[in-house]
Amino acid sequence: MFSKWQWLFIRFTHKLWVRAALFAVMAIVTALIAAPVERLLPDALSFQISVATIDQILDILATSMLTVTTFSLGVMVSAFTAASTGTTPRATQLVREDPITQNVLATFLGAFLFSLVGIIALNTGVYGEGGRLVLFAATLLVIGIILVAILHWIEHLSVLGRVTETTDQVEVAAANALRARLEHPHLGARCLPEDWQRPANGFDIKSESTGYICHIDIASLQETADELKLNINVLLTPGSFVFPGKPLACVEFKEKEVLNSEQEAHLINRVTSAYTTGKTRSFEQDPRFGLIVLSEIASRALSPAVNDPGTAIDVLGRAVRLFCIWRDHRVLGDDDESICFPSVRVPALKTSDLIEDLFMPVARDGAGLIEIQIRVQKSMAALGDMAPEAYSDVMAHYAALAVKRASQSLALEEEVEQLKAVQCERKRR
Repeated sequence: MFSKWQWLFIRFTHKLWVRAALFAVMAIVTALIAAPVERLLPDALSFQISVATIDQILDILATSMLTVTTFSLGVMVSAFTAASTGTTPRATQLVREDPITQNVLATFLGAFLFSLVGIIALNTGVYGEGGRLVLFAATLLVIGIILVAILHWIEHLSVLGRVTETTDQVEVAAANALRARLEHPHLGARCLPEDWQRPANGFDIKSESTGYICHIDIASLQETADELKLNINVLLTPGSFVFPGKPLACVEFKEKEVLNSEQEAHLINRVTSAYTTGKTRSFEQDPRFGLIVLSEIASRALSPAVNDPGTAIDVLGRAVRLFCIWRDHRVLGDDDESICFPSVRVPALKTSDLIEDLFMPVARDGAGLIEIQIRVQKSMAALGDMAPEAYSDVMAHYAALAVKRASQSLALEEEVEQLKAVQCERKRR
């Protein structure tokens, strides 16, 4: 789990320009450091290398890197478009944060700036013989890094923006979010029961912004609870849409206490500052978002304009893998040793919600395709057999719902009977 500022820093480092700027600064420093370093070199290491030779190499490097950087940016934009039209616009966030693409672009930009600064410094007489030696060695190192980056880039271009690659990225993001929630089932807090009732001394903390909850700093809420001697019941989890006046949390004092206006404002500020909202949902603390994006990929593939049931079947296979991760989920008791923040309660993530997010849109949009319906039934049956305690009952409910919907959409009565036979086979297991 990350604090609010740690999470914001991680999100900041995922921006394309940050990595490019870092590489650019490193390149400029590398080019300029040759001048002071030459004083540390023994005379025996100095050798004659003409300014023209290094200048020519750097000139070629600068010209080629500018061209390659421009080309790579065009490829990246095309990949964004392909990911948006081929899968779903929600997946472009992951394509934009692809580390390989960012590293390659940053390398090309850094190499361009290195050569540019090197040319300027070289022609203004900044370097002596030792400095030219250091610059020449650094240039050879940069060329080696560029070669590795280009080879890596060529390999990556074969999959960048493709439906399968983008779906892989979404699956990985969803799996990471599920594993994080398994490690801390209620974000490290105690579980807020489904039948929880607002206490008589409860005080609602309401949202002051509009957007989706992206992150909740539970550690900060615990500090507030310890400081003011209260319990905090989180009402909305990451992924929820909020607007001004929407209750975020309900606090209850451990001791009867009346707050003055200044104390009340302090409490509201402390609690609301623990919530980070954004214009769109994020993957890190929101496992449902990853599953929703996967279902959107399948739904688009099943649209008449695309007509690609194979991608939907692929998504159902990925769904089974993801629910294999979630089968070990549990609801923590109040005395569980893994609870880090005992004064905070957070609602549990419902398995039924996860199933509805991923399976039901596919079952709905593929209701008229027998191959999709059979795959839905087999996927749910596999999960019910694999973890009957976790999935058997809930999968049976949604499997029956899928059959009921498909019965209204399948063109042939024989297909309906075939689907019901698959469902009956599952019930006999």
